[in-house]
Amino acid sequence: MLRICEVRRWKIAAAESLTGGLLADAFVRIPGASAVMLGSAVTYDIHAKASVLGVDRDLLEREGAVHPEVARQMAAATARLYAQPAYDGRIVGLSTTGVAGPGPDGDKPAGLVYIGVSMPGSGGVGGDGRRTIARELHLDGTREQVRRLTVLSVLETVLAMLDDPTHDGGDAGAVR
Repeated sequence: MLRICEVRRWKIAAAESLTGGLLADAFVRIPGASAVMLGSAVTYDIHAKASVLGVDRDLLEREGAVHPEVARQMAAATARLYAQPAYDGRIVGLSTTGVAGPGPDGDKPAGLVYIGVSMPGSGGVGGDGRRTIARELHLDGTREQVRRLTVLSVLETVLAMLDDPTHDGGDAGAVR
């Protein structure tokens, strides 16, 4: 994926909640990642999602952090957060939010995760020329397994979207 982005002159930025830096680690452990990877904002706290990323406060108060629109907004916001004139809008924004467990968070069960991807292109949320999607996951396993499976799902989703410009990130159904 890094090579595809490098060829397209795209950059990658992430906004992480339940993965707490694990997604960024999946990229930066690869030699040469600095040619593509810009950074990752770990916004674990719900207020940080609003103040750092600009996720809608009313949405967060109404739905909480574990919601598909929160994942979409996080992904689009991280692309804006790391934007520089030299990148000319060529930033892939990624996000993770959910419940890693071991137990539920209120009415949200452990393993309920939303990932977001915001890519340069057409369509998507906001009419900003980006393709921004959220995907719902239902993951089984320990807290660490849920976090790792989330990272894997983000990578698989981005690869599918890079390979097929019409791909919407999956069926928003259960992933186990």
